[in-house]
Amino acid sequence: QVQLVESGGGLVQAGGSLRLSCAASGSIFSINAMEWYRQAPGKQRELVARIRSGRDPDYRDSVMGRFTISRDNARNTVYLQMNRLLHGDTAVYYCNVRNSGTGYWGQGTQVTVSS
Repeated sequence: QVQLVESGGGLVQAGGSLRLSCAASGSIFSINAMEWYRQAPGKQRELVARIRSGRDPDYRDSVMGRFTISRDNARNTVYLQMNRLLHGDTAVYYCNVRNSGTGYWGQGTQVTVSS
């Protein structure tokens, strides 16, 4: 089993910044990918950013140039730096870590951007 602990959400004004963290622990063998998703009220969960070994990070178009995903392999932690936040970025953000092909979800952290 793999446990994920997220942190860093909160309330911020439009134009502000937040940094999310997701630390993985437990039976970690080979992390194939680390991802951030978000889910706004009444909407489906959507992929925000993904980072995989040996590949450039992927971002959804609406956050390109504003969000940056990174990882610390020694700490098994993935980060999401969010700049120039918009009201439309308001959602619960979830990390997903694929360990030896099995995906694990974090508990989610609320990000609220006031306009």
